[in-house]
Amino acid sequence: MNQHHRIGLVVPSSNVTVETEMPALLQRHRHATFSFHTTRMRMHTVSPEELRAMNGQRERCVDEIGDAGVDAILYACLVALMVPGHSDGVGEHERTEEAVAAQLADRGLAPHVTSSAGALVHTLRASGLTRVGLVMPYLRPLAELVVAYLEAEGIVVTDWRALEVADNAEVGCIPGDRVLEAARSLDLTGADALVLSACVQMPSLPLIQAAEAEFALPVLSAATAGAFTLLDRLGLPIDLPDAGRLLTRDAKVGA
Repeated sequence: MNQHHRIGLVVPSSNVTVETEMPALLQRHRHATFSFHTTRMRMHTVSPEELRAMNGQRERCVDEIGDAGVDAILYACLVALMVPGHSDGVGEHERTEEAVAAQLADRGLAPHVTSSAGALVHTLRASGLTRVGLVMPYLRPLAELVVAYLEAEGIVVTDWRALEVADNAEVGCIPGDRVLEAARSLDLTGADALVLSACVQMPSLPLIQAAEAEFALPVLSAATAGAFTLLDRLGLPIDLPDAGRLLTRDAKVGA
């Protein structure tokens, strides 16, 4: 019988993509089933001010999602942990994940906890990838924070593009051809991977397989990194077809 796991998602209120792409990914697993339970932090414009205000809602949201008895939690906003006034720089994802785990431990709860920022770092490290190209929806100042954060974690960003969309609802509607156009403009010389969407709100899942064929590199996104890390934390084989080669790491194990 397949194992069943409850996944808690803590998301910006204007985010709709992670609640589409994460179930689409994890439902492909052959040896486990999943249900998804979401709590929301108010945020509409992707700005430092709104991101800081959103992070201030974390404790309420964590308590709410804890009530659902989830097995794992994804704090699903990558750039939120990198804004000045909230982030202390390198390792902020670890501090946030530890704070969430401690808050739940006070209630006798012990779900696995990760964040979109932590998941991206974990997936790259676990896959031995250290040089990446990035496509992001953010305004340039926020995109620069993402680049600096990853480089402080030992990941070289060889080139990057920011689509400069501030309205988070609009980020969820960015067409795939615009994402691929940005990727094609990157200088990927020396890169060993492409992060097609460094944001769980910018849709990219249907593009990943074709992008791998076009760029001849492993291609991942904030969403696929989240799925990789959730499976890893839960001790499940990482074997999700049609989501990039990194998501089939344990395909033989799951055969």
